[in-house]
Amino acid sequence: MTMFHSMNTTASALTAQRLRMDVISSNMANVDSTRGINGEPYRRKMVVLEPKEGNFSSFLNKAMGKTDGAGAGNGVKVSRIVEDRENPLKMVFDPEHPDANQEGYVAYPNVDPLREMVDLISATRSYEANVTVFNASKGMMMKALEIGK
Repeated sequence: MTMFHSMNTTASALTAQRLRMDVISSNMANVDSTRGINGEPYRRKMVVLEPKEGNFSSFLNKAMGKTDGAGAGNGVKVSRIVEDRENPLKMVFDPEHPDANQEGYVAYPNVDPLREMVDLISATRSYEANVTVFNASKGMMMKALEIGK
């Protein structure tokens, strides 16, 4: 484990949470989009996160049975962004709408603004916590450099 391992781990979390906030913003911006590029209503998008795989030295140490840094993570990465196909689209009766079907119903995105706001608060809090961890790591490194003075 290097001196900058904690900063690299925290930086990966900051990047992932920032992307999560961007996707949530996209969901909120398209809450009333009844027709996309493909002609269908917008579908809610979700970010799927997974742990980063270790580097060669961590795999080598694990194979050799060394336990230095056991349990230490390597950060997080975005594995993919998926569309929410499980929740149905919202059907609203509006026969005057240009996208209404034969029965007069319009298919609106399956975006729930309340759920998106809760997710946004969660992502923001996680981002803020990781900024605090990053600053604490930086402060500890600065104090360690002052020891030699």
